[in-house]
Amino acid sequence: MFSDMFYKVWENGLIQMGVVETIYMTLIATFFSYLFGLPMGVVLNVTDQNGIRPTPWVNRALGFVVNFFRSIPFIILMVAMLPVARFILGTSLGNGAVIVMLVIGASPYVARMVESSLKEVNAGVIEAAQSMGCTNFQIVSKVLLPESKPSLINGAVISMVTILGYSAMAATIGGTGLGQVAIIYGHQRSNGDITWVCVLLTVAIVQIIQIVGTHIARRTDKRIK
Repeated sequence: MFSDMFYKVWENGLIQMGVVETIYMTLIATFFSYLFGLPMGVVLNVTDQNGIRPTPWVNRALGFVVNFFRSIPFIILMVAMLPVARFILGTSLGNGAVIVMLVIGASPYVARMVESSLKEVNAGVIEAAQSMGCTNFQIVSKVLLPESKPSLINGAVISMVTILGYSAMAATIGGTGLGQVAIIYGHQRSNGDITWVCVLLTVAIVQIIQIVGTHIARRTDKRIK
């Protein structure tokens, strides 16, 4: 059923290590993408014309930057950001460099996901907070973020799956993980079984992320009893 190359790759632990590296890169990149993307999404929402503090020039400037990076295909963005990774880490190879490029590519995407989630908050709830004299910071921290938590979690699941897909593409410029195993030992050496095992393992990881994320989102949704 499987080729000799598959058994060799499996016995050497390359596929198992690919799973670990894929999960590692996805989790770390997601964390840092939200570290940068969440504040950007909040600013985009707050400074929008319907936000709690409309500031058109800030919204347009940040929106332009976000849209600029989102419009670049990730495979091209990776190549363009190689000097940035080299400047930050001293090298453009390895998982560290890949994570830098994943964060740069995913943060604008996360910002738009966060902005969209915050816009789902009922305007009446915001107006009630304003009528009680809450500051803008209090409205963001006590109203917008808590009220949009289920949507934010669902957005995080989508973002994580997207980042996982990006990590597979990163194998084309020296990244590791299941993408590297599928390309080097599967595609380049014409071992379809290795490629399909990597595909199935990737699907399994995505399903686990989706199931766990959906469960957490449902637990935090006050509308579901």
